[in-house]
Amino acid sequence: MNIQHHTEGQTLTIALEGRLDTTTAPALDADLQASLDGVKELVLDLSALDYLSSAGLRVLLSAQKRMNRQGRMVVRNVCETVMEVFNMTGFSDILTIE
Repeated sequence: MNIQHHTEGQTLTIALEGRLDTTTAPALDADLQASLDGVKELVLDLSALDYLSSAGLRVLLSAQKRMNRQGRMVVRNVCETVMEVFNMTGFSDILTIE
């Protein structure tokens, strides 16, 4: 998985490319923990994310909980396959998806 950052003021946009699974989820979790200090808005761009496992869902839930305390989190550009995972797991009710 490839992780790209773009910061503008207090908004951090993270674009994910590839697969967010058991192998790559710990790297994203560590990246988020190191990057979210002072961030008021986290935007996750999933336009190039091909696959999302339960391990990836846990990382997204953890990020959502943290951002609920310090600002907001938005998920954008979700492909049909990942959206299906969000719908089946109820994450579409938890996350702000644009």
